[in-house]
Amino acid sequence: MHDEPTLRDRERYKRQLMLRGFTADHQRRLGTATALVAGIGGLGGTAALYLAAAGIGRLVLVHRGNLTLSNMNRQVLMRDDGIGTSRVRQAKKTLRQFNPDVAVEVHDERITAENADRLLRGAQVALSARPNFEERRALNRACVERIIPMVEAAMNGMEGYLFNVLPRAGSCLNCVYPADDPSWEELGFPVLGAVSGMLGCMMAIEAIKLLTGFGKPLLSEMLVFNTVDMEFKKVRTPRDERCEVCGEEKPAASGRISAQEPAVR
Repeated sequence: MHDEPTLRDRERYKRQLMLRGFTADHQRRLGTATALVAGIGGLGGTAALYLAAAGIGRLVLVHRGNLTLSNMNRQVLMRDDGIGTSRVRQAKKTLRQFNPDVAVEVHDERITAENADRLLRGAQVALSARPNFEERRALNRACVERIIPMVEAAMNGMEGYLFNVLPRAGSCLNCVYPADDPSWEELGFPVLGAVSGMLGCMMAIEAIKLLTGFGKPLLSEMLVFNTVDMEFKKVRTPRDERCEVCGEEKPAASGRISAQEPAVR
């Protein structure tokens, strides 16, 4: 999108510009912003789609691997005839067809401590949606060090959680989850596509709020839900001052203050 909304932009985004308090300046901020989306599966793919729908300027998609048939119950950027091909390349094609005004950059790789800084270059927000601890922790640390907000979300079956990492202002991923769950398997958890899609939409909403200043994003709070009985609640996630990633009083060795046990993993 252009630095200032054009007549075409105003028509395309007319309905969101009708939101009380959402102005042309908010749309301009969104249209000149870059978001890194780490993982374009059920969560990240949905979030990317709705960021494109809202008129974000640039998306950087990071996801390693080819599309499989088992991905198709939830990954809305994918098409059946693309099975066996690169997911990020197919995602780029879908997004460009959906909104050609959005620039899309793709990286068919995993996020690591070595490449996270490079992938975040130019981004104003990151969306964390990879199904493993290693990539999430690498992205969390890089965002904290570069002072880039990160939207963190995960789901398992019918449950999910969502919170924001706002460096220097609130808790980070490591504060909330100081240790990995040794029983977790990257491809071993159940997924109902509608649940991951709902959570992906909420990720996009939080990212839009962080990028534009519109609304009130989550701060030191985690939204936890269970869609079996439609229970939603917020849980406080206080910053750990001794957190080895973001704390002001980082310990010299291991033996940290334990963070609150999260409701879902």
